[in-house]
Amino acid sequence: MWLALSSAAAHAQAVRDATPLEFNDAAEERRFNALLAELRCVMCQNQSLADSNAQIAHDLRREVFDLMRSGRSDREIKAYLVERYGEFVLYQPPLGASTWLLWFGPALLLLAGAVLVARIVRKRSRGAVPEDPDQEW
Repeated sequence: MWLALSSAAAHAQAVRDATPLEFNDAAEERRFNALLAELRCVMCQNQSLADSNAQIAHDLRREVFDLMRSGRSDREIKAYLVERYGEFVLYQPPLGASTWLLWFGPALLLLAGAVLVARIVRKRSRGAVPEDPDQEW
């Protein structure tokens, strides 16, 4: 019983990096944070890599840091992560054949809803009952 409770408590605690990242200067830290804000945690799905507390997010942050230190550009780092995890890792995937629905889907749904509402309103206005002067309310 005690072992089960202590195990649950250990999992409930937030995951922390074993060694904190040390930046050379403020520009490097700004670049790192900007890059993390553009990347999605592959486990959490609705959190950026900067906001996620999942273990894989910590690992990916460390990997992004190492790639930056090896001299790769932001574009190269993103391409590497997309190759490894797919376009899902990007908060703003590029417009392409496989992502057009992500970009235009909400607008298409809104347009379809507006057309549907317009048709219903038009149909109801045509079928309106004419006023009868002898009718008493």
